[in-house]
Amino acid sequence: MAFRVIQELRVRIKRVVTVPVLYGQSFLVCRGLALSSSSFKEDNWRTRFLRKVDPRKDAHSNLLAKRETSNLYKIQFHNVKPECLDAYNKLCAELLPKIFSSSNLPYTLVGTWNTWYGEQDQAVHLWRYEGGYPALTEVMNKLKKNTDFMEYRKERSKMLLSRKNQLLLEFSFWNEPLPRTGPNIYELRSYQLRPGTMIEWGNHWARAIAFRQENSEAVGGFFSQIGELYMVHHLWAYRDLQSREDTRNSAWQKDGWDECVYYTVPLIQKMESRIMIPQKNSPLQ
Repeated sequence: MAFRVIQELRVRIKRVVTVPVLYGQSFLVCRGLALSSSSFKEDNWRTRFLRKVDPRKDAHSNLLAKRETSNLYKIQFHNVKPECLDAYNKLCAELLPKIFSSSNLPYTLVGTWNTWYGEQDQAVHLWRYEGGYPALTEVMNKLKKNTDFMEYRKERSKMLLSRKNQLLLEFSFWNEPLPRTGPNIYELRSYQLRPGTMIEWGNHWARAIAFRQENSEAVGGFFSQIGELYMVHHLWAYRDLQSREDTRNSAWQKDGWDECVYYTVPLIQKMESRIMIPQKNSPLQ
């Protein structure tokens, strides 16, 4: 009898699953008792990095985004057929400036690049919409009537393997991405965060960005609103790869940078780095 009771208890305990419980903005995790030693170690590791965030009754976007502007950004990733990359770049160089200059619409091409290291045969475009979602809607509706834009889309579709975009807001504590002269290489570091950790990420980077300003390498910082959620993009500029290495190493000599890394790494689920070369018509050179 006692044996059967123990067996039934073991079955019930094994059915207990992880349940996230939200208090304010910080997460606590409730787990069953029948866990392996490795699971206990994982829990203890996570618990070390939990930080209490003040409960707020407001959207993360309102707390983290710049209040003095209502800019909305769109980032596009175009995976191009390898044999079409030169033709694609030529098409963009010829038609994008023409479309932009003739439309008189509230949007700006911030930068356009080819990925050098990272996913190959890829183009990345970053657009700014001055006025948020109403500006985005206005631009979309009017571009449908623009013959140059429709020709660009038609020709572009023949050259692409796939495409993806996201709508972004800019962090309030980052630089606004403004045109700059070159030559530079650009690094786009993309982070997929754990859900519920965006405020904590912002809290740490609001202090850490001061460590990365001496060489004017910080171009812009954004977080996603539509598309892949809990995505963060940091855009950096360097003279070359050696300059990138030297600049990143120098940050470790500053008191406080190690703390930022220590507390933000556990917030990340996935991260990716792209080294990009600006196209000829990019305002960011």
